[in-house]
Amino acid sequence: MDKVFLDTCVLYPPILRDLLLGLADIGLYTPMWSQGVAAEWVHVMARRGQTGAVEALERMSLRWPDGIAPRGEPDVLDLPDPADRHVLASAHAGGAGVLLTLNLRDFPRRAVAPLGVVVTAPDEFTMALWLAHPQPVEDQVTRVWPGLRGRALRNALKRAGLPRLGKALEV
Repeated sequence: MDKVFLDTCVLYPPILRDLLLGLADIGLYTPMWSQGVAAEWVHVMARRGQTGAVEALERMSLRWPDGIAPRGEPDVLDLPDPADRHVLASAHAGGAGVLLTLNLRDFPRRAVAPLGVVVTAPDEFTMALWLAHPQPVEDQVTRVWPGLRGRALRNALKRAGLPRLGKALEV
């Protein structure tokens, strides 16, 4: 099972996190994160006046006890935004083959390719999972968006940052 490192931006908003962790929970991949990502996530939630990140992290740690990646060596990496170095360093140190992020431009191919990490967006990632395992992915979509079908489901998935998956499941 592939290890996939989750950047802070895919853990927030909660609906995207719910789908992604649901897909991991049924065994389609193994999620990873770092203490740095966890701290950013808690900070973002607190800044927005929202709660639940700490509890969600506790549940994730219980479900995937090996999910917390080591820090790695962020100082040796060259990224456009030095604040993102810790994400790539932990993904690499944890042995993740995929770094899942909405900030693709922050992780240029020249920086990640030598580390053997593929950077991808949630829409591309979930589409690949759906193509390989259509029914389990559709079941998780139904769990997260119960009762939605057709255009309403497509629009909900688009709002969640999953427009290609929404288009594929609109029928």
